[in-house]
Amino acid sequence: MNGNISLKLLKKSLCTATVHFKEQPLSPPLTSLQCGTILQSLTNTKSFPKGQKLHSLMVTSGNLLNNTYLSTKLAAFYANCGRMSQAQALVLYREMLSFGQKADNFTYPFVLKACGDLLLVETGRRVHSEVVSVHSCLVKKGFGANIIVGTALIDMYSKCGSLSCSCRVFEEIPRKNLVSWSAMISGYGAHGQGEEAISCYHELVANNFTPDEGVLTSVLSACSHAGLVNEGKRIFNRMTIEYNVKPRLAHYSCLVDLLGRAGHVHEAYELIKTMEVKPSSDIWAALLSACRLRKNVKLAEVSAQKVFEMNPKGVGSYICLSNIYASEKRWDDVERVRAMVRSKGLKKPPGCSFVEVDKMVHRFLVGDKSHPQTHDVYAKLKELNLRLKEAGYKPDTTSVFYDVEEEVKEKMLWDHSERLAIAFALINTGPGTTIRITKNLRVCNDCHTVTKMISELMNREIIMRDIHRFHHFRHGFCSCGDYW
Repeated sequence: MNGNISLKLLKKSLCTATVHFKEQPLSPPLTSLQCGTILQSLTNTKSFPKGQKLHSLMVTSGNLLNNTYLSTKLAAFYANCGRMSQAQALVLYREMLSFGQKADNFTYPFVLKACGDLLLVETGRRVHSEVVSVHSCLVKKGFGANIIVGTALIDMYSKCGSLSCSCRVFEEIPRKNLVSWSAMISGYGAHGQGEEAISCYHELVANNFTPDEGVLTSVLSACSHAGLVNEGKRIFNRMTIEYNVKPRLAHYSCLVDLLGRAGHVHEAYELIKTMEVKPSSDIWAALLSACRLRKNVKLAEVSAQKVFEMNPKGVGSYICLSNIYASEKRWDDVERVRAMVRSKGLKKPPGCSFVEVDKMVHRFLVGDKSHPQTHDVYAKLKELNLRLKEAGYKPDTTSVFYDVEEEVKEKMLWDHSERLAIAFALINTGPGTTIRITKNLRVCNDCHTVTKMISELMNREIIMRDIHRFHHFRHGFCSCGDYW
């Protein structure tokens, strides 16, 4: 059958099936073809309620029994609607392979996203190898690289700390679109390579692409991570004039974050007051975070109050204000804020770090003693503590926001989850092996210093992704330039 005719028939069937499902809900028995066609359409439109109904019908009719094709389609539907966890996606992918089912261009992006979100670079590489194998025949026939899969690879490698691999995949995409450009710019930004992100942005424009909202958000975020204030302000101010893009909340948030991180907290505050759109709680939270970095208690209180009014269940801002008070030794105010947290039934998420060793992901919580190698991990930490002190390390206990003795504060620092993960990786990997860690919170000042020193002492590259950005530790230095 002619390819164009097949494509037209597919589009027609998707449209017809969706209309039929809307107007005349299907009932069992359903064929796999019916389910797959309708599910594909609902995935494209992110019609979650209708997809749930179809899922129920599929279960009733027995369509899902030993049907990896439909299981994969269903997983893609939930993932596209933001209702599937990364771990679930990977489990389903492995089950699919065990049944001999091949993934396709629709499945790969979700699996690669899961690898990136969980920092599973080795798993991602294996998926990449399969992608190359499956699509090699298409490349030979002149179809070229698939831009959706290629963009997913850029994102995955970037999130796993392998920026060089992201760059290589990006260069191999023959016909780039705005999404692939935006993914590459975001990758540079997350790794603190602001100049490269700006260069990529200018190259995009030089190639006759018109930046959209997503691209502009990516480049402004990159400016924020790298502290490129003038360049960020210039791009923001030209958005409407040159590209007819009115600043949205995401763009304002990037600029507020950029100004605040650079120490211009009052300018950031004035920007918020003159915004053309109503400030969100996230924007006030960005200013609050900047006030913590710059120790501006008065403006922090103003920002925190705004966040509390708009997002009373957001525990992060309460913790941030409490930490600001603690840094000023205002312990009564610390207790007042913590009492507010307790009264609202809120809980601070514990520090948690992940590290992949020998194709297995290991999780460590702050002060964790549940791992089978706990004894060895803490013995390694004790050894590192002694060796670092011999090299001149002095604990920065300002990162411990409790009114306790210095000795207790120091012990609390060495219980931080990223240190446990680093010690575990040092024990279980060979000399020179790169260590990759992901953490759910911002890395504290002392852990940042300790990781720099460990990278030099043990001659290891340590790549750490915290809640904000990547840190590449090599030879006693960090790629962020101590700006995070």
